[in-house]
Amino acid sequence: MLSGEVYSAVDSELLEELGKVKDIIHSYNALPPSAGNERLKILKFLLGHIGDDEIIINQPFYCDYGKQIRVGKRFFANFHFTVLDEAPVTIGDDCFIGPNVSIYTACHSTDPVERNSRREWAEPVTIGNNVWIGGSVTILPGVKIGSNVTIGAGSVVTRDIPDGVVAVGNPAKVLRKV
Repeated sequence: MLSGEVYSAVDSELLEELGKVKDIIHSYNALPPSAGNERLKILKFLLGHIGDDEIIINQPFYCDYGKQIRVGKRFFANFHFTVLDEAPVTIGDDCFIGPNVSIYTACHSTDPVERNSRREWAEPVTIGNNVWIGGSVTILPGVKIGSNVTIGAGSVVTRDIPDGVVAVGNPAKVLRKV
């Protein structure tokens, strides 16, 4: 799965791991917002890497595996942050994620027969440093977003975004340089 090869989405080992992570996420989301130390402890256990203790992920938060998610220093994600991390998701330092943002790495065939076989593959997502992702943005598999970027609210990022730009729309296109 992590190598980008086709895998079975109904593999018993993967389903077991997904179930364990859902229990951890449930515990995280059930904590009171004032329980910052407990929330941080769970995130340190769940995520693959945290740049420092200045990480905030507002509840609710959802992910598939957690351990494929790496975030840099001073990371902030607002409510309803969803990451389908079947492949690595790497987010740099000083990144801010608006509410209702989704990052997807899982890919499915457009052929219905093939799709119904539950075979899929995954492509990593990489986000540079100093990036602001506005509310209700969707980032699709395989996308690389450069550093010093703003992605406008409601955008759907379907392809790579270079450094130092503002990108908006569906599909997201570079509006201007910063």
